[in-house]
Amino acid sequence: MPLEAGLLEILACPACHAPLDDRTADETPELVCTGEGCGLAYPVRDEIPVLLVDEARRPA
Repeated sequence: MPLEAGLLEILACPACHAPLDDRTADETPELVCTGEGCGLAYPVRDEIPVLLVDEARRPA
């Protein structure tokens, strides 16, 4: 289930402060950083974004 548009507008990557791309409709729901050189993917658990750098998946 995609996040509310208003919530997505105010969320940013905690590491580089770039906007996040909503990929919560995918099989593995996550928010992906759009910043160049960052690309961290933050999990969404029970429709709650976990915006902790230690919990983020590194880009492949």
